[in-house]
Amino acid sequence: MTIKLLALGKTDKAELQRLISEYEQRLRHYVKFQAEFVPDLKNTKTLSEQQQKQKEGEALLKRVDRGDLLILWDERGTSYTSIAFADYLQKKMNSGVKQLIFAIGGPYGFSEAVYQRANGKISLSQMTLSHQMVRLFVTEQIYRAFTILRNEPYHHQ
Repeated sequence: MTIKLLALGKTDKAELQRLISEYEQRLRHYVKFQAEFVPDLKNTKTLSEQQQKQKEGEALLKRVDRGDLLILWDERGTSYTSIAFADYLQKKMNSGVKQLIFAIGGPYGFSEAVYQRANGKISLSQMTLSHQMVRLFVTEQIYRAFTILRNEPYHHQ
């Protein structure tokens, strides 16, 4: 199985990108992992929030194939403990899914078309978080899940 992290925009803070890259590198010991970024929209000041979500959604959905499992990181999604998230990942791997895509939305979230295509939603928190910070948290949690599944000493109860 391949896990892809699909996010809108690039990470513009070098410190954050360094940490994200570190966890991406660690993840590659466990699974085929890739991060893919949908370019930021241009001239968003002329777009309404709804128009921006729609255009971002169209760009995001172009990167999702029919057989992909698309999971959105969304504040209204299911909350998991780290151990429960590791179990969730194990079930997805056992199900024979070829590509699992975790998507992080833009500043206004996802369009209705993306919600319609999605196979599920997961929440990191009910709090609003910077979508750039979410990239780090998601990448770290995926890494943590694999260390839990392998009984490695990274995660502590």
